[in-house]
Amino acid sequence: MSLSIGIVGLPNVGKSTLFETITKKQVNRDNYPFCTIDPNIGVVAVPDERVDKLAELTKSAKKIYTTIEFVDIAGLVAGANKGEGLGNKFLANIRETDAILYVLRIFLNDKIINTQSKIDPFYEKDILDTELTLKDLETIEKRFNALESEIKTGRKESIKEFETIKKVKGLLEQGKILAEQNFSEDEKKIINNCQLLTIKPRIYLLNGKIEEAPTSVIEKFKNNNYLFLIIDLADEFENVGFSREEREDLDLPLDGKLDILIKKSYEALGLITFLTILSNEVRAWTIKKRTKAPQAGGIIHSDFEKNFIKAEVINWEDLIDAQGFARAREKGLIRTEGKEYIVQDGDVLQIKHSA
Repeated sequence: MSLSIGIVGLPNVGKSTLFETITKKQVNRDNYPFCTIDPNIGVVAVPDERVDKLAELTKSAKKIYTTIEFVDIAGLVAGANKGEGLGNKFLANIRETDAILYVLRIFLNDKIINTQSKIDPFYEKDILDTELTLKDLETIEKRFNALESEIKTGRKESIKEFETIKKVKGLLEQGKILAEQNFSEDEKKIINNCQLLTIKPRIYLLNGKIEEAPTSVIEKFKNNNYLFLIIDLADEFENVGFSREEREDLDLPLDGKLDILIKKSYEALGLITFLTILSNEVRAWTIKKRTKAPQAGGIIHSDFEKNFIKAEVINWEDLIDAQGFARAREKGLIRTEGKEYIVQDGDVLQIKHSA
């Protein structure tokens, strides 16, 4: 499965710098509002030491990492849902993303134009929340009106959907963020069909130095259990090209802050990674937590799920410690699991099937 994240923020908060840092793809970062006209889309490989170490162990020539697609849209402003700035057009570009990353300004550099009268990440968050909520309300009202007509025919499916849409409409009218509300599994299925923005998991990136983040702001994010991190994007941009060896020589952290961002993204979406090893290839695969072995096999090929027999499983570190499959078998480290086995992060799987 592919993972996509929509990047949103007000103009000049560092969104395009973040995008360029992650993808190493040149985008326009000129110092003026609305410099991003069309959405920038980039797919990046997710660094994974497990792939590297397993490839080294098995002398595999090919390494395939999982990927994340980042979608960077134009800076939003108040009224974006009605078309202010370059609003409406760009909100549509993130409807199909899996999560939304809020980039919020905490840096104090007055050479970078600030479209707001003050530096206040929660004020920026409120503007973004409002715009996404109003856009969702516009979407849900259309579906609400359509269902009102449909339920007059007595269709049970429409009646059930109508109750959920009515509930969602009420929450949005109160300014509620749907991702922070409780819904049943049936309600979630109905809501997900609407491709609403505020139901998506969200991550908050505070752009600036740690010392520029007021303690009160950090405490507020923690108290609300928001998934957030602080990154000085300008600094990260300067260091993005350094190898691990160069980072060590320069006394920089071996893993960049953006690796932490990727981990936060996985955390927000409840994702894990399992691995496969073929004759000349080590590959990482992304699945949801609590995915069973047949469904994990289906990510590799649909026939693996339909014709699943069993899975041979070993944790990647156990395989490294055993120095390969042969010794791992001798030590009894490779387990045989059936259809009910729930795949764990870092499992190396060999799917046995009858296809």
